[in-house]
Amino acid sequence: MRAQLEKMLVLQDSMNAKVNPEWRAQNFAWYRAIWVECAELLDHYGWKWWKKQQPDVEQVRLELIDIWHFGLSMVLTEQPDPEQRLSYLAESLANLEPKELDAEAFRQELEAFAGEVITKQHFSVRHFARLLAGVGMGFDDLYTGYVGKNVLNFFRQDHGYKDGTYKKVWSGREDNEHLVDAVNALDHAALDFPEALYQALTDRYANA
Repeated sequence: MRAQLEKMLVLQDSMNAKVNPEWRAQNFAWYRAIWVECAELLDHYGWKWWKKQQPDVEQVRLELIDIWHFGLSMVLTEQPDPEQRLSYLAESLANLEPKELDAEAFRQELEAFAGEVITKQHFSVRHFARLLAGVGMGFDDLYTGYVGKNVLNFFRQDHGYKDGTYKKVWSGREDNEHLVDAVNALDHAALDFPEALYQALTDRYANA
């Protein structure tokens, strides 16, 4: 787990630096991005009592992955010592076991998490872990989902996403679909998983 956590921290630092090389000095409102994502997550999960709603669990999991991006950024800025932040993450996620919550319990957990983010401007990894478990996500789900999204973001940027030359649809399929196929064909536990995934996307894009 520690090696995978360290890999995620490196990837997040790299992505932030790609957006702004001096990102650490900018005091970005990561906490604000997190609570906005929480609201989007709740919409996907469902909360309206005046209409029938079924939780879109896959979208909820994707929103949690997005929150993790911002949460890692907060951890990187709040804890400058590499070993301390790695230990903090490992200890906070050590007992992560998927145990799905009933609908109202999950909503309350989400609101408590968002409230803490807003009032304390702090990302509680332990509380976040309860949300992961509440929708049946374990550490491997978090790692695989995070790496996939991070690598795809890098790939898009490197292939013209910003200037509009990037092709989001390859061979009649969106890049997200190609990503799923590439992830499923690789060993998620391998230390070079991010690099292998980037190469797999590169090969698929070149042959589109």
